[in-house]
Amino acid sequence: MILSGEVENLNITVLAEDSVLYESPYLAQHGVSFLLEAVSEGETKRILVDVGQNSQALLHNMSLMDVSASSIDTIVLTHCHYDHTQGVVKMLEQIDRNDVRIVAHSDIFRPHFITEPELRYVGIQPEDSREKIEAAGGHILLGKEPFQLMAGMSTTGEVSRQTDFEEVGIALKTRKDGVVEDDNMLDDISVIAKIKGKGIVVVTGCSHAGIVNIMLQAKEMTGCDRIDGVIGGFHLVEAPEKRILRTVAEIAKLNPSRIIAGHCTGFRAQVELYLAFREKFVPLRTGMRLSF
Repeated sequence: MILSGEVENLNITVLAEDSVLYESPYLAQHGVSFLLEAVSEGETKRILVDVGQNSQALLHNMSLMDVSASSIDTIVLTHCHYDHTQGVVKMLEQIDRNDVRIVAHSDIFRPHFITEPELRYVGIQPEDSREKIEAAGGHILLGKEPFQLMAGMSTTGEVSRQTDFEEVGIALKTRKDGVVEDDNMLDDISVIAKIKGKGIVVVTGCSHAGIVNIMLQAKEMTGCDRIDGVIGGFHLVEAPEKRILRTVAEIAKLNPSRIIAGHCTGFRAQVELYLAFREKFVPLRTGMRLSF
C-alpha cells in the first residue's frame, strides 16, 4: 500500500508514559498513550494510540490537559500487551458513543504470555475482550494490511522484518492449535503520517517489529525519504550493547529530524541516542505536546 494524501498539521499529546515532565502534576505509569490530532483535506481527526494500563492515571492526565474523551474518533492498539491495551473498555465508556473504530492487527486477541521468571499472561486482559469492547460501543477493525485512518495517515500494518539484527526484545509464547510456540509479535504495528512540506512522522508503541524495520516500511509506504520525527518506545531496554549501537547507527543513516523515545527504550539506549543525535533527541515524557 502507498499512503495517499498528506496531513497539513499534526499535534501529538503524550497522555501516558513511564515518566513525567519536570515539575508537572501528571501521573506516570508503565505504558504509553498518545493523542494524535490531525488536519487533512479540511477534516480533523482525533486518534488515540494505545491506552496504557492504568485508566485512572490516564483519565487524570486527560482532565489536567483538557482532553475530552468524547472527542476521540479512533483508537489504534499497537499490539496486545497489557501496558498498551488495559482499560480500552473503560475508555470507550468515557467516550460513550457506538461509532468508535478500534484498529489493530488481526492476531491481537491471541493467547499471549511469558514463562520467565514465571508463567504470566501479558496479552489483552479479560475485561478488555473483543466481546466487551463491542458491547462498550467499539467497532473493531482487524487486519494484517495497513489501515488508512485519514488522508495522509495510516497504520503500518504488519511490519516486514528486513534487518538481520532486530528482534522482539523479550521471550514470548503463544498457543496455536493446542501447541505452545514462540511468539514473534507479528501484531506489532505503528502509525505513520506524511506531513505536507515536512516528511514522515512515525508513532510507535514498543517497536517489537524493530524500530529500523518500522522506519524503512514507513519510507516505502509514503514514497518519502525524509523522516521528520520518530516517537514512542524502541524496546531496547534489555538489548545487548551491540544491538543498541547497531540500531543507533542504522537510525542515523535514515537521518530523522527529531527522535522522542522512552517507555521500553531503556536508559542505555537513550544515552546512545543522545550521544549520536544531541539536540535532535529528547526523552519521552508524559505531558509533552509536539507539533509537526
